[in-house]
Amino acid sequence: MKIGIDSLKFFLTIVSVTILHRIGYLNAVSAVCQLSFVDGHKLFNFSLASPLPKYPHGVLSEDGFYKLSVNESMLWFQLCNGMIFNHDPPRCVGCLDCGGTLRCGMECSALVTNNIGGYDVCTTIGHVSSTVTSIFDKQNPHKGVIVKMSNTVKTSAGSENCSLSVSVICNSNGVQGPHSLEKLGTCDYAAVLQHPSGCAIVVSVHGKGWGWFGTLVIIILCLFGGYMLVGAAYRYFFLGIRGLDMIPNLDFWVRLPQRTQSCCASLVRKFRGPTEGYRCSYSPVNF
Repeated sequence: MKIGIDSLKFFLTIVSVTILHRIGYLNAVSAVCQLSFVDGHKLFNFSLASPLPKYPHGVLSEDGFYKLSVNESMLWFQLCNGMIFNHDPPRCVGCLDCGGTLRCGMECSALVTNNIGGYDVCTTIGHVSSTVTSIFDKQNPHKGVIVKMSNTVKTSAGSENCSLSVSVICNSNGVQGPHSLEKLGTCDYAAVLQHPSGCAIVVSVHGKGWGWFGTLVIIILCLFGGYMLVGAAYRYFFLGIRGLDMIPNLDFWVRLPQRTQSCCASLVRKFRGPTEGYRCSYSPVNF
């Protein structure tokens, strides 16, 4: 009986860890693939991993990876997530930074191979943790986004920063590419992908709110209303006062308009000087 309970506890523990790991994985993918951009009174929201009617995985490749080649180099990558190989895995030397020999390509998001001395040598140029999403063109946010992944590679001379930038261009008609790979430097690559996930959801944002002055006015009105309500309740329930006399300091509020008018008139006379009626009517006397 005890063995059965221990087995059940072990099973529940494994299931819980798996669920938590899956939740963390989804949150990580969601955070990498989302971008919000405000332009004027419009909010542009990009969510590359969100499912679409024809593309349930969003911009992610359903094969688990994209594959491109340039000259003698071969590049595998996956957007916003690590790569998965159910077939045709990379076969190259130096894959320790991306899963090792048995799981090559399974622990990074971009991997390139170059033929050196007759051997295919791997270089990891991107990880999910280093992925950054930015606007392709701030003057035209509708155009799409750029997904850039990078990695620091150790070399005989020290270290080198490698990267892959994939431009995800908005194309509501379907998917095109990536067809070609451009090498920008010794270890920097660029590709273009046209995909419906590159189209933003645009939300109109009207105005910029009340600001600090509007907030201050609201606070003052709320405090005044609270004062009147509490004062009237106290006079009604505890002092037994009924009618308009329930209003706290009623005499002050009744005389307030007259006092305000008198103060305004005094200020006007002060700045404009005495009027004709108040000027001295005495005339000089000649002796």
